[in-house]
Amino acid sequence: MGYTDKGDHYEFFVKDNGIGIKSAYFERIFKIFTKLESTGSSSGIGLSIVKRIIKYYNGSIWLESEEGVGTTFYFTLLKTA
Repeated sequence: MGYTDKGDHYEFFVKDNGIGIKSAYFERIFKIFTKLESTGSSSGIGLSIVKRIIKYYNGSIWLESEEGVGTTFYFTLLKTA
């Protein structure tokens, strides 16, 4: 986890060393009730809620991932005056 000061906004990141995500799923994972794995403990709404919150505050969210290496999620939030 960390962030970078980009002038008028902050760019945050959260990184893991998990199994990674195929690029074909990059946009799909932000849709409500979408799960890449069938686990009973996941509802598939977490990332869709995160995306809505980030968009509400005029930010953006995206990811970079490599299968077998891990995933980094990035998001931006504007600085407040």
